[in-house]
Amino acid sequence: MQTIQELLDRIRWDKEFGTGDFTIGYYDRVLDRIISVPLREVQVDSTDHFFLQVVDDEGEVHSVPYHRVKEVHKNGKLIWHREH
Repeated sequence: MQTIQELLDRIRWDKEFGTGDFTIGYYDRVLDRIISVPLREVQVDSTDHFFLQVVDDEGEVHSVPYHRVKEVHKNGKLIWHREH
């Protein structure tokens, strides 16, 4: 299975594949549910192999461990998922 880091790299570097509307879904432990966020609201630091940064509706930045990313959608279609 492709890792989430590999998929995010492909979206970033493969111009043809990376065209579209992407959302990621990550598991929020406090709310006990999957939170969907547009990929444009996600910041990925290529030197950080453990966390990505997500901006919430209030503009607050949260660190989300890669292992809590559970799904990725492209144009509304599920293209990647990890068991919940």
